[in-house]
Amino acid sequence: MSSLDDLYRRVIMDHYQKPRNRGKLEESDGLIVNLNNPTCGDSISLSLKVEEGKVVDAKFLGEGCSISMSSASMMTDAVKGLSVDKALELAHKFSDMMQGKAIDDSMDLGDIEALSGVAKFPARIKCATLAWKALEQGIKQAEQK
Repeated sequence: MSSLDDLYRRVIMDHYQKPRNRGKLEESDGLIVNLNNPTCGDSISLSLKVEEGKVVDAKFLGEGCSISMSSASMMTDAVKGLSVDKALELAHKFSDMMQGKAIDDSMDLGDIEALSGVAKFPARIKCATLAWKALEQGIKQAEQK
């Protein structure tokens, strides 16, 4: 195993063991998207607060494997403070990365890059993308309000 793989594994486990933004926003503060992955039993409840085209806050609750929960932690950390357009752009980049596509490095992925190795394991891609799908649905709901 390379030292980069080891570093990525440590970043993933850190987010899994000490998740960022774990919790729930009051419904009056935002919207809630519930998704689950029936293949493996992962579930997420994403709370989003979107104001004036910006993701003001994001929290999650859920149960699942280290990949799905660390991905949710990383995603909520990364999108807070971003415009809706930038958050969606990041979600699309993440999706491309999970499909093994080359991505440009115009946007710093930070800890999210640690999940790049998941692309080698097709059965785990749905785990990694669950929170991101919830984000996309949440933004769509926010735009419809």
